[in-house]
Amino acid sequence: MNTAVGSGTADWDRARGLWILALVGGISFFAAVLMRWDGPAIWAWKTSGVGLLALWAAANARSRDGWMIAAALGFGALGDWLLDAVGMMPGAAAFAVGHLIAIALYLRNRRPKPTGSQQLLVALTVPLALVIAWALTKSAPADQMGAAVGYTAIVAAMAACAWASGFPRYRTGIGAMLFLGSDLFIFAGEGGALSKSVTMWLVWPLYFGGQALIARGVVGTLRRGSA
Repeated sequence: MNTAVGSGTADWDRARGLWILALVGGISFFAAVLMRWDGPAIWAWKTSGVGLLALWAAANARSRDGWMIAAALGFGALGDWLLDAVGMMPGAAAFAVGHLIAIALYLRNRRPKPTGSQQLLVALTVPLALVIAWALTKSAPADQMGAAVGYTAIVAAMAACAWASGFPRYRTGIGAMLFLGSDLFIFAGEGGALSKSVTMWLVWPLYFGGQALIARGVVGTLRRGSA
């Protein structure tokens, strides 16, 4: 893998400001979730967290891998906006593109000697996620269930590849698993397995926390040139 550690202090200071703004945007949006606010200004607020993470990653990018994580986050931000502004399917499509870019990034940076427990978790992530997604959506119309299971396959593959990658498991790996968990809680709320009054407390914190951990783990590792 070709990486280059970041340049000067000024660049890092400017990027650090984007990181802080991203956290402010993403964390504060939870208030809009709890208050059930909607409208174009709220959609922009929702997009700000991951959108600024993407800009932060781009400001730190010094290699193909750096631009790949920036692109993956960028498509996530686009998905955040499309879900509310246009609809579920366009938003899911944007997220899927981001996941595919992330999968390619993680495969480029595979962990050379994973332990047995790591290999087991990687092997079980996709089938377990598919079973859970099916159980949560089996009462839905067949096309909706198929879309949910198909999308889950992509997210779960991303999470498994993140865990198997050379990026920090306790940042990028756990972040990807949190992202997967947030989507499963969405299906739990939509399918009636859990009340939406419960899942609203879980989906956004798991999602944005997962994205922030993914970004921090990948970008920090690439800056050190140690992935």
